Amino acid sequence: MPSLVAAALINDAFGDPGLYIDFRFARRALLFDLGEMQAVSQRKLLRVSHAFVSHTHLDHFNGFDRLLRACLGRPMSLRLVGPPGFIDRVDHKLHAYTWNLIAQNTVDFIIAAAEFDSVQLREASEFHSRDAFQRRDVSPPNLPAGVVLDEPDFQIRSTALDHGGIPSLAFALVEKLGVNVWKARLDDMGLVTGPWLARAKQAVRRGEADETPLTALGRVNGGWREVEVLLGDLKKSALQIGPGEISAYVVDTSFNDENTARIVELARNADRLFIETVFLDEDKKIAARKHHLTAQQAGRIAREAGAKQLVPFHFSPRYQEREDQLRQEAANAFLGIGGRNPG
Repeated sequence: MPSLVAAALINDAFGDPGLYIDFRFARRALLFDLGEMQAVSQRKLLRVSHAFVSHTHLDHFNGFDRLLRACLGRPMSLRLVGPPGFIDRVDHKLHAYTWNLIAQNTVDFIIAAAEFDSVQLREASEFHSRDAFQRRDVSPPNLPAGVVLDEPDFQIRSTALDHGGIPSLAFALVEKLGVNVWKARLDDMGLVTGPWLARAKQAVRRGEADETPLTALGRVNGGWREVEVLLGDLKKSALQIGPGEISAYVVDTSFNDENTARIVELARNADRLFIETVFLDEDKKIAARKHHLTAQQAGRIAREAGAKQLVPFHFSPRYQEREDQLRQEAANAFLGIGGRNPG
């Protein structure tokens, strides 16, 4: 069953971290982290509705300026989530620039920023371009524990990992239920695709009764007209329903029992686990000193989480000529090949 989203790293494995999550059936995207984004086109940046930032080290946050420049002057909102202290850093970023030529009657571009403390969103603020991005404190959304975004089709879940005394947020996009349309079977029912199918999918995900009537589009004499169809008939004949997919993202974390347990819980049974693979096991003392994972540690964690696919990235530049070795070490640990202690 096709996933709701397509997820891809914004740079190669040695570049700044970042994951671009593109919705297959909507003109929308999300970002996990804001590393350098020259490789991301303006068109793709304008699809971004939310960005989730692990922490504000330079290589995870310097792409904010490019995203800001792409969105400025557009009638849209950009929503950001980061760790405690994140709103102050967004404020400082915005006020590093002079906004005296932004008129009151121009399009109001809004940045909404919130802080997650590993349990809930605790603080939130808005910055409006018409107000020269002056900070306005607002109430954060009331969401379940561990959730930073909750929509009908999916959730974004998060946890905080220790990265040398500061929190680094890990994220997972969790589809609530996979609902796909069999186009040929829809044709057999005399129905045509359209926005009504999005409403039908939402009805399925909400668990509405099979007797629920839907206003669909029916084919008539080469054209179409509105017809009524029961949700149960649509489910039986034209919808493929199954578990939603999980895409998890983990960067900049010390290797210890607590961090490992948090990652495993967040990424349990993930279809794809994007996880930092910074050092080779032979350099695990350097990894411990810099509060990063080795390839072997990353592979072991992914195996413990039961991930279906391991995607290693965030390689140290010291291994430019040994990339294959990093990947192989991670893959071996993921597959349970070899038995060396990763600690």
